[in-house]
Amino acid sequence: MSKAQPFATTVDDAEVARFSALAEGWWDPHGKMRPLHKFNPVRIAYVRDQVCAHFGRDPKAPQPLAGLRFLDIGCGGGLLSEPLARLGADMVSADASPVNIRVASLHAEKGGLKIDYRHTTAEALAEAGERFDVVLAMEVVEHVADVKLFLSRCAEMVKPGGLMVAATLNRTLKSFAMAIVGAEYVLGWLPRGTHQWDRFVTPAELSAALTGAGLRLTEEMGVVYNPLADVWRLSRDTSVNYMMVATRPA
Repeated sequence: MSKAQPFATTVDDAEVARFSALAEGWWDPHGKMRPLHKFNPVRIAYVRDQVCAHFGRDPKAPQPLAGLRFLDIGCGGGLLSEPLARLGADMVSADASPVNIRVASLHAEKGGLKIDYRHTTAEALAEAGERFDVVLAMEVVEHVADVKLFLSRCAEMVKPGGLMVAATLNRTLKSFAMAIVGAEYVLGWLPRGTHQWDRFVTPAELSAALTGAGLRLTEEMGVVYNPLADVWRLSRDTSVNYMMVATRPA
């Protein structure tokens, strides 16, 4: 009997190790994950509104995402998964770091939230035949070993009529100046080495990967930082941070 061939991996072990080392600080709003805590409100609202618009839900309802099965791939410590679960989403949240999953699971348990946390990968979930109403790939695309393969396996898991939202960093001179030089070296918002500029993904590259995987693009939206108000907001400027929405035709 011949052995089954292993499927290709999207996991970058060095990136997994880097974020595993930071895992204990995921839920400290004043620690090394402070930028994500600041960024979180705008992406939660954006995901909620996009999903509600797509599925005909009222975003002001107490649990507007109830009955919808979500995948949060590269979930980290669960900063996005927990708020979405509170909005009613049936969350499957996966990460390649077992440390991240442990931290996320313990935090959700303390908060009385039921989230299906899994130490696994996009390719393993896809191979298992998992399918979701909504697939989220937020701030993870730039950390995987094979971007095209990762996005293809994520898109594969979007049900017909379903939605995928991806968020990442554009590969521009402005993003190098702000996301690496500014955020990591000048302001110290992030540990040095968190990002590698050559691994940032342009909107054209992200768009091509998603459409090549059978999805249809519906929106591209930038996110910019307002230093005076110390908040992030949506913008048509996609030169640094941006989010992209795509659907699978029913």
